[in-house]
Amino acid sequence: MSFNKNNEQTNNDKEKAEFVIGRHPALETLKNNQNINKVFIQDQLKADVLLEIAAAAKKKKIIVNKVPKSKLDLLADNQNHQGVVVAVAAYKYATLDGLLEKVASTKQDPFFLILDGIEDPHNLGSIMRTADAVGVQGIIIPKRRAVQLTSTVAKTSTGAIEHVPVVRVTNLVQTVKQLKKKGIWIFGTDMEGNDFRKWNARGAVALIIGNEGKGISPLLKKECDEMLTIPMVGHVQSLNASVAASLLIYQGFTSRGN
Repeated sequence: MSFNKNNEQTNNDKEKAEFVIGRHPALETLKNNQNINKVFIQDQLKADVLLEIAAAAKKKKIIVNKVPKSKLDLLADNQNHQGVVVAVAAYKYATLDGLLEKVASTKQDPFFLILDGIEDPHNLGSIMRTADAVGVQGIIIPKRRAVQLTSTVAKTSTGAIEHVPVVRVTNLVQTVKQLKKKGIWIFGTDMEGNDFRKWNARGAVALIIGNEGKGISPLLKKECDEMLTIPMVGHVQSLNASVAASLLIYQGFTSRGN
């Protein structure tokens, strides 16, 4: 039986951390994340941005390892890493109470997203990117049967994962009931809802985005104060979850007077 020390070390690295992949996400992580373990940069690449990443890491006294492309391929699960991978401690989730207290301290009306069973990490990352762009204060996801914060989510979010708090809860229905007691209006999405272009999202609101295939669960629908729909006149009567979320989020953003 052969023994490969390099592969063993790579596996150990993968067990200890999550990974941020790509040049822009790496820079954003170095600016905002305090829990970075190591930075891996492909040897023999001389791009200016990689030199900038290495300099930023060394300034924070973070270990920078120059490694062959093959190791980065393994760490990144063969995704396009652009010559850099940042190993970070597992992503930390916010608490619901902490999120509510933080928003209350800003004296702004809450604008939250609730994701009911989003399964594709690229959808979650894209939704986080849009949420950050319009100032959504937090995202709530379920602990089970949904994608969690991963390296793929981090890369797709292009750094938004460092700015948008994510709360992970056991029961979305109970969480929504709790939010309603706090005076937050709950809006959902459905084929039979009201035209989203007329949605007035002023005040304290939370928007529920459903699963890519099944939509919002029936029990959660019952807790919604209003359902919204995106009118479509073409042959395709559905949109990608992150695209639909972006349209709805920006309507909410616009109607709030931003």
